[in-house]
Amino acid sequence: MHVHKRRKDVSDRLARIEGHVHGVKNMVETEKSCPDILLQLAAIRAALNKVSKLILEDHIESCLKDAATSGDTERYTEELKEALSKLI
Repeated sequence: MHVHKRRKDVSDRLARIEGHVHGVKNMVETEKSCPDILLQLAAIRAALNKVSKLILEDHIESCLKDAATSGDTERYTEELKEALSKLI
């Protein structure tokens, strides 16, 4: 079992992102301007990138550290590479 120090922060940020997504949906439904909607979508994308960074940092500091200690680095490295290829 890995200790992920940033899980609470990730969860809180995702809740804020969820609120932003609902706000954008409301903007679309109330026919707000396209530039305003696009600006909010850019903010959501930036927030998601920050969450991804936090999760990656957590993974490096906990999962990969544990893998190095246990000698199971190859499996964790492959999992990380696969996840990064999907993210990027």
